Amino acid sequence: MASEGEGDKNKLKLYSYWRSSCSFRVRIALNLKGLTYDYEAVNLLKGENSRPEFLELNPLGFVPVLVDGHVVLADSFAIIMYLDDKYPRQPLLPPDIHKRAINFLAATIVSSMIQPLQNLGLLNYIGEKVGPDEKLPWAQSVIRRGFTALEKLLIDHTGRYATGDEVFLADIFLAPQLYSAFKRFNIHTNEFPILSRLFETYNEIPAFREALPENQRDAVH
Repeated sequence: MASEGEGDKNKLKLYSYWRSSCSFRVRIALNLKGLTYDYEAVNLLKGENSRPEFLELNPLGFVPVLVDGHVVLADSFAIIMYLDDKYPRQPLLPPDIHKRAINFLAATIVSSMIQPLQNLGLLNYIGEKVGPDEKLPWAQSVIRRGFTALEKLLIDHTGRYATGDEVFLADIFLAPQLYSAFKRFNIHTNEFPILSRLFETYNEIPAFREALPENQRDAVH
């Protein structure tokens, strides 16, 4: 582990749920930065995110939440940018402004145009109002639309990773979404060759593997 910010590292606490892709992103960022943290499991299926003590941290009732001393942040994008500013080692954005913009765009496609439309709350709502058999087709349609856009966006920018030969913000957002799509929502890897190759590459990175849902202490196997 990195020694940077040793005093501050002891204050970091991450409220997380093992299957939450938003929490997965933050776990990757923490690992890439070499930061230790206390893992506080919040079971979404049991409604622990609706308990008053958790709503004090995040009134929206979502994970992840990062607590760093007196700082409380409740959004994966905000948390990751905060970590990148506070712990500049292993920067999560490239210096080139065009590549930075591509990273922001890829991350936004995932965080705004895919994940919110296939999250647990919305799928449960669709199951109740439309029918349980409609949950998977809906999620797949959302993912395919977003992945099609990502394939077109990244075709001229990929190297070993999404925007070159270093891991940056786009990779942190892509990895959990790809995992969810391929492992949970039955999207076939051969539909998206660029994203499929990236997915295999991410599995080779220790910081990514350690953040995998099944490697969290609250994981249900």
